[in-house]
Parts: sequence; structure tokens; C-alpha cells
Amino acid sequence: MDHTRAPLLEALADYHALRRLPFTPPGHKQGRGADTPVRDGLGEAVFRSDVLASGGLDDRCMRGRFLERAEELMADAVHAAHTFFTTCGSSLSVKAAMLAVAGPDEELLIGRDAHKSVAAGLILAGIRPVWVDPCWDAGRHLAHPPSPAAYERAFAVHPRARGALVTSPTPYGSCADLAALADVCHRRGRPLIVDEAWGAHLPFHPALPAWAMDAGADVCVTSVHKMGSGLEQGSVFHLRGDLVDPAALKSRADLLGTTSPSVPVLAGLDGWRRQMVLHGHDLLGRALELAGAVRADIERADGLHVDGRADYTGPGLAADLDPLPVVVDLAALGTTGYRAADWLREHHRIDLHLADHRRVSAQLTHADDEKTAAALTAALRDLADRAAEPRPAPAVQVPSPAELRLEQVCAPRDAYFGPVEDVPVERAAGRVAAEMLTPYPPGIPAALPGERLTGPVLEYLRSGVAAGMHLPDAADPALRTVRVAA
Repeated sequence: MDHTRAPLLEALADYHALRRLPFTPPGHKQGRGADTPVRDGLGEAVFRSDVLASGGLDDRCMRGRFLERAEELMADAVHAAHTFFTTCGSSLSVKAAMLAVAGPDEELLIGRDAHKSVAAGLILAGIRPVWVDPCWDAGRHLAHPPSPAAYERAFAVHPRARGALVTSPTPYGSCADLAALADVCHRRGRPLIVDEAWGAHLPFHPALPAWAMDAGADVCVTSVHKMGSGLEQGSVFHLRGDLVDPAALKSRADLLGTTSPSVPVLAGLDGWRRQMVLHGHDLLGRALELAGAVRADIERADGLHVDGRADYTGPGLAADLDPLPVVVDLAALGTTGYRAADWLREHHRIDLHLADHRRVSAQLTHADDEKTAAALTAALRDLADRAAEPRPAPAVQVPSPAELRLEQVCAPRDAYFGPVEDVPVERAAGRVAAEMLTPYPPGIPAALPGERLTGPVLEYLRSGVAAGMHLPDAADPALRTVRVAA
């Protein structure tokens, strides 16, 4: 295939060259109807590229096949049989994958470190989760992807499960042994879904962890806007093998997705594929070198430790590590990641990806260079030198791994859509959650609908909120009350 081509970008250029006159949505008509301050703030190019996909960029029957050809090129680039673009983010993509594998009241094996979008898929579809425990690092209070052996044990107890889902890489960069996990599934004729939202860059450099399609996964979901050059909400999901029907997967995506996809987002996915195929090896090679230098520089600062391969991989831990998320442990500074992230934003105008009770993470990509790296390391050194400023930090009461694990009393859908009531957090222990309670980012629920709440988990969330944790899903984000099954 000719990877110098970008069908969607080329079609957009032709649209402008032909000076097409739309009497269709979007109603701003190439920005002519947009309010001047809005047009000035967003830029003329945003409106100029915002055209109708069907009956605009392409004809009403999509005879030009611009999107289809762009998806074929993407599939070829990453060794997939089929690729589908979406402008609704990987939150949609992972739901479509789940619904293509399992239906109402059917079981699906899922790592309990899954993103909130997976929980939303369970609620919408009525799928019954069989939770597989992550590999817990009790000392660092951190979860890594579950082991293949854990999935093997889960299949033994639940042989009728329709397949398995794993998150790899995690937002912290730790990766599962995907080849071994695919083998566990395929020996039973079951598909493996990989939520690889943080791994869109993995196919394009051999020094990065294994890419899901090459490792034998059946469906893989990637967020191009996270580690690639796509616009926000740009996501793709890939398919290989014969265990998942491509027509069913496309149908599930159509069921959930928008009928008004954003052409700029689609074209951004197309252009990113071309960029990676033509230049990805060099771009990511430089990013990896830069990440190594940044990690070493931060490690030299007193009180800062950069989590690396020795911390995350090995027996009982992760199988591999993506070094581009630079995770900095602040435990020696006596403050929390919440306080540190807020301090860096206020004093250095540095925005970090995630923060938890003891860590912050700076996400490096091919877009970073020596200048941005220097700004990051200088800000973190200043944080270390002025560590007294974000102190004292309220302590977060993090439970043990065993205490974090909640009993799934009923299906998430049943609890979410059933009768509910709001009770004071002090009286919520023992009740069944009817909402997600999700520290965000990274967006991994501490409690899900249908799980029985316990004192240690509620105290973790209550103390976390007091320390700066953000719980956007809760009916009461301040956690004075909790929504439970009535």
C-alpha cells in the first residue's frame, strides 16, 4: 500500500479546491456564520475543516471510499485485518469491542484495573464481569496488569466466559504479557480484547513493548490522541483473526457512535498514520532517548525517584514497561501527587498527566524536545528544593490490596438502573454501590455499581478527597453522601 497517501486529508484539500457550497450541516457554513470572537479564538482553520462527512467531504453514498481507504491503510500499518476509526474516543471503542464479544447476562473476564469506560460498557450491555485481580505492588500501592495465570484460573472457574479483556499499557506504563494471555484465550477458542488506549505508538518502534496485534490479540483499542498526533477523541480499534465477526464489531460501533463524525478528527487519524509509517521510527527513537535523559536528570534531584523497569517488572509484577510515561514517586518529599501537581501548575505552568496519593506522571511523546524536557526537569527540581511549600499534605488512607477488592453482589446494570438512595458516607459501608466512584485521572473505579462498599475503601476515598482526589462520577463529588441500591 502507498503510505505516502492520506485519503481523508486529500479529500479535504479537494473539497476546498472545488469550492463546494454546502446547504448542509454544520450550520456555521465554513465559519461564515460563526460569531467573530469565537472564530478568532478557535481559528479560521477549525471551521474551514469542519465539513459534513457524508454528503460533503464524500458524496451521499460515500462512493469515494475516503474513510474506508484510510482505515485500510491504518490496518496495513499496524498488521491488523480490519481497522475502524471513531471520533468518540476509546471510551466508545472499548464498549463496541465488549458488545461484539459478549451479550446480556454473559460473562467476560476483565482485569479489575479497567478504565471507567469498561464499567460503562458493562452497565449498557448487561454483561456480567468476572473480575481478574491485577498484580498488586503492595509496597508502592500500585496495580499492574493481571498475569496470564490469573486469567487461566478465572477461565477454569468460569468456562462459559465469552472472552477476556486486559488493559495494557496501564496509565503508568506497565504492560501485560499479551502473547501468553492470547494463548490462554485461544486454547479455549475465546477472543482477547486489549484496551491499549495508551499504546497507539507501540507498533512503530522495536524498542517499545509488544504491540497487541503482533502479540496475537483479537481486538485492540487505541487512543491516537493520547500518545500520537491525533486530535482529542480520535480513536481506532483493530481486529484480526476469526473469533470476532468484523460486521458485528462495526455494527456495535455504529450502535454507540455518532452519525455526525468530525472530519478534522478523522483526517487527523489518517495523517498520523502516514507520519508514523514514514517517520515514526526516527521520531520515537528520539523520544526514547529524550525520556532516558529526562529520567536520569529527575532521579538526581533529592527526594525524587523515577519509577523504572526495576520497580515495575519481574515476578508478580508487570511483564514490560513503556518508558515514555515518566512516573515520579514523591514519597520522600512528604507530599502527595495532588499537591505537587497543583503546585507545578501554579508556579511553573506545567500540566502533568496524572497524580495520585504519592506520584505524578509526565507523559512524553515524539512531540517533546530538549526545550520542553528542560522545562519539566527544572520545575521538578524546584519542587524538590521547595518541598516545604506543598506540605503538610493530608494523608490518604490506602487500603491493602485485599481490602481494595470489593465483592460483586449483582450485575453492574442491575444496581445502576435499579432503585437507589443517597446515604451519608458514614453509613454506606455494607451497602451496594449504585454509582462509580472513580479517582480521575487515571479513571480506574475504586467502587463499581453492584459492589458491596466497605469501610476501608470508603475511608480511602474520603481521605483522598480531603487530600485533593477528584471523583467526577459521584453524585456527590465531595463524598458527603454515596448513591447505593435502595
